[in-house]
Amino acid sequence: MTEVLTSVHNGLGRITLNRPKAINALTHDMVRLIGSVLDDWAGDDLVRAVLLDGAGERGLCAGGDIRSIYEDARSGGTASLPFWADEYRLNAQIARYPKPYVALMDGLVMGGGVGVSAHGSVRVVTERSRIGMPETGIGFVPDVGGTYLLSRAPGHLGTHIALTAGQISGADAIYCGLADYYVPSGRLGELAEALANGEAVRSFAEPAPESELARQRDWIDACYSADTVEEILERLSGAGEAASSAAKEIAGKSPASLKVTLRALRSAKALPDLESVLAQEFRVSSAALRNPDLAEGIRAQIIDKDRNPRWSPATLDEVGDDLVASFFAPLDDEWEAGR
Repeated sequence: MTEVLTSVHNGLGRITLNRPKAINALTHDMVRLIGSVLDDWAGDDLVRAVLLDGAGERGLCAGGDIRSIYEDARSGGTASLPFWADEYRLNAQIARYPKPYVALMDGLVMGGGVGVSAHGSVRVVTERSRIGMPETGIGFVPDVGGTYLLSRAPGHLGTHIALTAGQISGADAIYCGLADYYVPSGRLGELAEALANGEAVRSFAEPAPESELARQRDWIDACYSADTVEEILERLSGAGEAASSAAKEIAGKSPASLKVTLRALRSAKALPDLESVLAQEFRVSSAALRNPDLAEGIRAQIIDKDRNPRWSPATLDEVGDDLVASFFAPLDDEWEAGR
């Protein structure tokens, strides 16, 4: 099976992620092919816009090929590093693409799926959209420019999304700045045809439902404005039922990942552009590959599915500042050097 389908019709270049049984999870070959096609189309006068979608009914993309990352982390390998480097280059390429880049974020859009869609210039969600960065639940940290996007969401919503690893709706994604238009899923086929005829997405857009996160801004901003994960949890525990539920979700995540994620988000907000954030994420991802929580988190959630990870360190108190700082240390092979 061809894992990425590409075509050009009436000036519309179409890229379809084509691993429906894996919810179109990205492999290294897929990332490289998409980047190459986008390079070709950028200078092709016969292509005026690009459309990205996913095959099957379950979603655009469930993220990266997590099983290969698991084998790499478990064996102490480094094969994931060139994959991440190329993936992050693709994210930057999409963000600065010189032609309209329309991403149909229908169904499940997780991790790497956010990276190939939410950096686009025209991002479409539906009533079926479930978007998230689940990394803290597998001993990892939001990447693919996720810390850039989440750090720039209104208030502290991005911190809430990242630490809980929760999924958000299409309406939430629009409110948080991760999407632009709301189109019913039943009209996506018609929309694709219309784009090939030169019509605009806005002619198909409908008002999005009310964002649930927008309604919860008060307690989210009050709790997540704290300086540490420990203080965030303390504030959440006394802020009502929804906040207590969020605290319970956070408490089950990798303590090291939580602390590194909070620092990464705060740092990303101060960085000037996506490329500088991606460079930081590459350092953090490289360190995570060497940390035992990544293999353990994937084992518990994806491989054995016992949902009982044994994190190391096991508690937030045991995660020292030196460990957190080690995730941000400069690398011999920096991401910027390969751009």
